[in-house]
Amino acid sequence: MMDRPTLGRRIGLWLRRVFGRSAAEPAGPARLPDPVTVRVSLVIYDPRVNGQKLTRALGWNDPDRLAAALIDDLREVSHGYANYQVAERIEIDAFPVKKDGFQYTAEDYLSRIRAGQGFHQPDAVDYERVLAESSLVEKINSGAIDEVWTISFPWAGFYESRMAGPGAFWCNAPPLEGTGANRRFVIMAFNYERGVGEMLESYGHRAESILGHVFRNIPEPDNLWKRFTRHEKTHPGQAEVGNIHFAPNSRRDYDWGNNTPVLTRFNAWRNFPDLSGEPVRAESRAWGQGDIREHHRWWFSLLPHVAGSSNGISHNWWEYIVDPNRVQ
Repeated sequence: MMDRPTLGRRIGLWLRRVFGRSAAEPAGPARLPDPVTVRVSLVIYDPRVNGQKLTRALGWNDPDRLAAALIDDLREVSHGYANYQVAERIEIDAFPVKKDGFQYTAEDYLSRIRAGQGFHQPDAVDYERVLAESSLVEKINSGAIDEVWTISFPWAGFYESRMAGPGAFWCNAPPLEGTGANRRFVIMAFNYERGVGEMLESYGHRAESILGHVFRNIPEPDNLWKRFTRHEKTHPGQAEVGNIHFAPNSRRDYDWGNNTPVLTRFNAWRNFPDLSGEPVRAESRAWGQGDIREHHRWWFSLLPHVAGSSNGISHNWWEYIVDPNRVQ
């Protein structure tokens, strides 16, 4: 199970917040919730090709460095709440088996990736086999781990995120049924061809799915999640923070570098639950000037993250993103 940090660690985080407050943290008196530790099973698929690992053969990113950077980013943008910890590291010298039984060989995969086409369809990986090969459900049930992160190559067949366990719901993918898990858990999938920004995007779609489910029964205008995600294209003159694909002024998906100023109330979310702040005119300089990682860090930092609740929903939305078992 997710545990609480030691008293010394909590004091250290408190001191950092008091004397080293980042610009993203609220200036008001709202209390920050106690941090949690999330134990991850890090499963890396890095098969050997021509005598060396695939990552090295193709000049792709070091998966351990990617995981470490993502952990650091999530801790920072959650204001110290989400402390991911690699509880175990599993490196697999093989290509995962697809749902239909297909498995790439090294030579076959290299020829297809160099051609940029001809990848096996259907692409879907065999999730049940992935879980069974490393006894991951048993580790979830025993409390040894809380979730699974896979890092692999393009066309490995994973969804960006998928939820399993009793009562699992849509998490940017259909729920994985029948695993035998005794609680919900998320399987994240990252690609070492890409960078930390893309990892944050995958995690962001997880957050969007979970928060959409948390607020599913709350109609507008009281639905704070729908308010948070407003942007100029869908709500002219009423932009707030936007979503992972759309900044407040974006005109299309991934348009994070748009320099057209719009009125937006993103600053009000720094003082949540007080959302009375006035709108400001802003453009991409406020959220990273088109840099994927900086936009996503900015977006995550504005998610409500303080103690308290309203209408039965926590004022710390990270509580649900990190642990889907807290979602009713």
